[in-house]
Amino acid sequence: MSVAVLPDFLTPEWALALTGAERHETSFASACMVWHAWGHVAAPTLVLLHGGSGSWTHWLRCIAPLRDGGWRVLVPDLPGFGDSDLPEGCNDVDDLPPHLHAGLQQLQAAGLCAGPVSVAGFSFGGMAGALWLAAHPQDATQLVLVGAPGMGLTVPDRIPLKGWRHLATPEAQEAVHRHNLLALMLHAPEALDDLALHLHTANVQRDRMPRRRLSSTDIVARTLPQLSARVSAIFGEHDALYRGRLWELAAAMPHMARHWGHWQVVPGAGHWVQYEAAHPFLAALPHALSA
Repeated sequence: MSVAVLPDFLTPEWALALTGAERHETSFASACMVWHAWGHVAAPTLVLLHGGSGSWTHWLRCIAPLRDGGWRVLVPDLPGFGDSDLPEGCNDVDDLPPHLHAGLQQLQAAGLCAGPVSVAGFSFGGMAGALWLAAHPQDATQLVLVGAPGMGLTVPDRIPLKGWRHLATPEAQEAVHRHNLLALMLHAPEALDDLALHLHTANVQRDRMPRRRLSSTDIVARTLPQLSARVSAIFGEHDALYRGRLWELAAAMPHMARHWGHWQVVPGAGHWVQYEAAHPFLAALPHALSA
C-alpha cells in the first residue's frame, strides 16, 4: 500500500475530503491495475467502476460520503484508463472481467477489503460490472447500474460529440471539452464547473481504449438474465443515451434481471448523474443497495 497522490486540480476542500486515500496495485496477464481505496478494511466493500474515457475521479463527489457512511470504498482505474495499464489485446469492455476478478481476489487475499461486496458501475463501468459478475458470480452480491449503455436502445439523433486531439491550442481543446460534456455527460450548463472541466480534460488525455464499440449493442441486456447478483438501476432524468426512451428502459429492466431490486430516476440530472446531482444520487443509492 502507498498513499495516493490526488490530482493537483483539486481545491483544498476536496483534497481534505478525500484524505486518507490509499493506492493499491494488482496484476493480471502482466498488466497493472491501480485501485484507490478509502474507509476501514473490515467494512462492507463497495466497488465503484468509472465510465469510458474516465478514471476513479468520475466518482469524486461520492467517495467521502460513502466512506463516512460505513463503506470500504474501492475505485479502480479500469484497464486502459487513468493510471492502469492497457493490457495487450484489450480492446473493449468484454476484455475487462478477468482483470477485475483477479484484482479483487488479490486485494482480499492481502486483507485490504472484506465482504460482502457490492458493485456500482457508471456508464461503461456498468457494462464492465455486468460482464464481470456474469463471469464471476461469487465476487459480489449486488450490482447498481448507473447510466449504463448496452441495453439495445438507441436515440434517433446521434450525440454530437467532437474530436479534440487534432486541435493545436489548449483553448480550442477546452472549447470542445465543454461542448462534449454538455452534449453527453451533463444536462444543466451550470453543472459544468471548473472541477468537471479539469477532471474530464485529465481523463480523456489518458484514454487508451478509443475504439470500443460494444456500448452501442445490447450486450448488457443479454447479460442481465445470467446474473445471480441483485440488480438495481439509477439514471438521470435527462440521460443523453436514452433521450425520449428512458421510460422504455424502466419498463424493460425489471424483466431482464433474475433478482431485481430498484429503479430510480434522479430528476434534473443528465448522464453523469453522480456528479451533476451528487446529493440526490447519494440519497437514492442506499435504496439500490438495500437487502
